[in-house]
Amino acid sequence: LRQEAETSLHLALRLIAENKFEKARKVFEHALTLDPYNSEILIEYGQFLEHHHNDLIRAENLYTRALVKQPINARALELKKRTSPLVEEIDQKHFILIDNLLQELYRIPDTNPHLRRAKRDAYYLHIYHSNAIEGNTLNLRETRHIVETRMAIGGKSLIEQQEVLGLDLALQYVNSTLVNRLGSITQQDIFDIHRRVLGFVDPVEAGHLRKHQVYVGSFVPPSAVEVQNYLDDFLVWLNSLEDTRDLHAIELAAIAHYKFVYIHPFIDGNG
Repeated sequence: LRQEAETSLHLALRLIAENKFEKARKVFEHALTLDPYNSEILIEYGQFLEHHHNDLIRAENLYTRALVKQPINARALELKKRTSPLVEEIDQKHFILIDNLLQELYRIPDTNPHLRRAKRDAYYLHIYHSNAIEGNTLNLRETRHIVETRMAIGGKSLIEQQEVLGLDLALQYVNSTLVNRLGSITQQDIFDIHRRVLGFVDPVEAGHLRKHQVYVGSFVPPSAVEVQNYLDDFLVWLNSLEDTRDLHAIELAAIAHYKFVYIHPFIDGNG
């Protein structure tokens, strides 16, 4: 596969020279599929996206991936050093826009019927998409029906319906107990959330750290004996204002999610 990936890389570079940019993009994607950690492919594709698609964000991500594989790669270091401040500037503009929209939202009275309906709709959408990304096949209407009525839908997977109920319980728990407790999250809080997420589906494993190795595609999370130490470090970081106070809420959520999923402390229900 590596040889085929390198052949695809050379083809993509030739297509660029011939101004066949869309074909080059498809060949780059094919090359990455064949060899996703090839630093040369990552760097060349990043430069292509930067110069021909003006996609700084994806390009910087590719340079970062190249450095994960080869931390001292001079080209990747130079490219990331140049693009990271530009991506940070883009991020900050988005954060300012989001914060301004949030302030406008806060000006709307909680009693406003349109706001209340929008909140309900957003809540159901969150449950639906969170489950759908894990393979749950229930549609939005069915998801809403289960949350509102607590009644099963005939002909549909009982486990999938239990996943909806579990996530609903977990979100209610977070919204009622943890939403204003940033800086004092405990391991028991994590267990309590997980027990609600997975309690209907797998009550034996719900709220308990995994006891054996798991695999997520080609990614191998820490061994079971390492999970507790990783989780301890995660909670220290999450609760440390010194480490997190300069992060926007969206940045904090994204980094926390990445760290937690990397640990993969449970058999299922980590995402």
